[in-house]
Amino acid sequence: MRSGRGSRFAAAGLALLAACAVLLQAWLSLALVRGQGGGAGQALWTLAGYFTILSNLFVALTAAAQALAPGARLAGPSVRGCATTAIVLVGIGYHLLLRQVWDPQGWQRVADDLLHYAVPAAALLHWLAFPPREPPPATAPLRWLVYPLAYFGWVLARGAWQGTYPYPFVDVPALGYARVAFNAVGLAIAFLAAGALLRWTAVRR
Repeated sequence: MRSGRGSRFAAAGLALLAACAVLLQAWLSLALVRGQGGGAGQALWTLAGYFTILSNLFVALTAAAQALAPGARLAGPSVRGCATTAIVLVGIGYHLLLRQVWDPQGWQRVADDLLHYAVPAAALLHWLAFPPREPPPATAPLRWLVYPLAYFGWVLARGAWQGTYPYPFVDVPALGYARVAFNAVGLAIAFLAAGALLRWTAVRR
């Protein structure tokens, strides 16, 4: 990443925004679970099933590394590119596929907008305003696929164990494994395309 106080300050702001979004959602989820007689462990387990939460955490960690230790591997262009691609797709996917599924109100609406709109927009702007000095290699978008594919494996395994799924497009009981696999391929292609486009914006600078 380009050196400079402005770049590190922007990264710190992004890290804080993403962390606050996740913490707000965690607080709301804990309150909901406690109201149903559950505990903190159950709330955290539920949150760990959402690509949105994991990707916001990913952004928070990479941005914090850029602000505090720019030379660290976590702050490097490949890791940063993967996190940015993931969170941008969180925003696009939510707007196109999930926005009509529910209508959050109050603080839940605030958390929802932070997680799905504010953080993705801020991460993308940060990438465009402060692109890495050395762009990720051409094969990087392919390697970034490990993250969403690992998530799909994780969410299918926990779904098979507990019987619930976090998103309708991975709901095996409703869709079947063949349709879920088809959806996974489609989302992987979208991830690859978004990653390639993001890398191109860094290369052309």
